[in-house]
Amino acid sequence: MRLNAYLARAGVASRRGADELIKAGRVTVNGEPGQLNTFVQSRDRVAVDGEPVALQKLTYLLLHKPAGVVTTARDPQRRPTVVELVPAEPRVVPVGRLDAYTTGALLLTNDGQLAHRLAHPRYGVEKTYEATVEGKPDDVALQALRDGIELDDGPTAPARVRRLGPNRIELTIHEGRNHQVRRMLEAVGHPVTRLHRSAYAGLTLEGLEPGQWRELEPSEVDQLRRSE
Repeated sequence: MRLNAYLARAGVASRRGADELIKAGRVTVNGEPGQLNTFVQSRDRVAVDGEPVALQKLTYLLLHKPAGVVTTARDPQRRPTVVELVPAEPRVVPVGRLDAYTTGALLLTNDGQLAHRLAHPRYGVEKTYEATVEGKPDDVALQALRDGIELDDGPTAPARVRRLGPNRIELTIHEGRNHQVRRMLEAVGHPVTRLHRSAYAGLTLEGLEPGQWRELEPSEVDQLRRSE
């Protein structure tokens, strides 16, 4: 694997942070300075500042993200982050983002290759949201969501939509644009007052209270790989 991915898997830094370490000359591979294009094999010896590093066990966690927590590893404003809710070792990072006030299913892992593919729109990973909105969406509004909404960054793909109550609807999408569900609902005249992601790639939050997490079962990891 590429050297920056190796360092990320070893819990040293994010891939971007690993690039900075490599460019600063702080990383060696078999005693020689590592380069951005260096590939690492199992027999290679990698060190940072002279200290050897090794790959961590691949870990996959499902978190029930509570409101008010940001989806990042660290926050300049010192708000609580999702990585503070899960074990510090091995180091994991969130797959995709939920905004601070959106709750629900969030996957965290140190499997960078899988995370990258799951986050890529080409693979169409399904995400299901439950939204409480202003007003009472009528059938015309729901059909518009099903057909696709014209947003400022282009039309959305068709969504699966069903009514949960007078002002509550469920949407299933397979894109991952910034604030997409909120923008879609605002576009049909029903701004979101509460948003919850109830499922991600077929993973649900059954048994998890806000702030709780669990490790994925091997069968669930296989399911994620098949969703690639």
